[in-house]
Amino acid sequence: MKKFLKDFYLLLIFLFLYAPIVVLMVFSFNNSKSRRLWHGFTTRWYIELFQDADILHSLYVTLLVAILAAALATLIGTAAAIGIHNMRRRTRSVYLAVNNIPMSSSDTIMGVTFMLLFAALHLDKGYLTLLLSHVTFCVPYVVLNVMPKLRQLDRNAYEAALDLGATPYQALWKVILPEIRPGIVTGAIMAFTMSVDDFVVSYFTAGTTSQPLSVVIYSMTRHRMTPKINAVSTILFLFVLVLLIVINMRQVRDEKRRQAQKGGRT
Repeated sequence: MKKFLKDFYLLLIFLFLYAPIVVLMVFSFNNSKSRRLWHGFTTRWYIELFQDADILHSLYVTLLVAILAAALATLIGTAAAIGIHNMRRRTRSVYLAVNNIPMSSSDTIMGVTFMLLFAALHLDKGYLTLLLSHVTFCVPYVVLNVMPKLRQLDRNAYEAALDLGATPYQALWKVILPEIRPGIVTGAIMAFTMSVDDFVVSYFTAGTTSQPLSVVIYSMTRHRMTPKINAVSTILFLFVLVLLIVINMRQVRDEKRRQAQKGGRT
């Protein structure tokens, strides 16, 4: 009975979370603008979606900012993780706590903070402000994914490379980075996903010509809703879902590889 209640409770949670998404996806193929009655299957809303210049431009902005933000956040986050890892324990704990603040803070607070900061710096809202804000909140996720790989790294690997004649740059490039590459890749994918999925921060920092897809969808919902919103939401959800599956598969594969290496050593 206890196991049945647990399974039933879990079923209710997943039903509450995913039933609206399933309904949204189903009605993106509805041959009518009705969001209640089914009038047959069609793909016309997807065709109209890719003929909408505003949505295509917002998709371009979303992908451009996400790619640049993920690349910059990965570089900054990896360098920051290596630096934090080499600090003393107490100092490292302080920096990690500071790193976690953006992830635990409200998106609304972060968005308003960025907006006020850019206004104080006399920066007009546009691609630059949008990119800077996305890089800022993506860096902590990269640090969070790289730090575990640095903890698993042999402490003597770097010194051993130097003793064998490698320069500090060569030791970093050929010894340290290959060992922590899974964490770097996972952090980059996570940063890209967070950038694509963001709405609140983008709403406060994007200009009129640099609005990402999430902001455009929000503006569409304030007017007469069309099934194109269902279609674009379906594509966005599936895109993010695929990225999350890739992240989880990489984590499972890395865990199996690490366990296999431990088994081989014993």
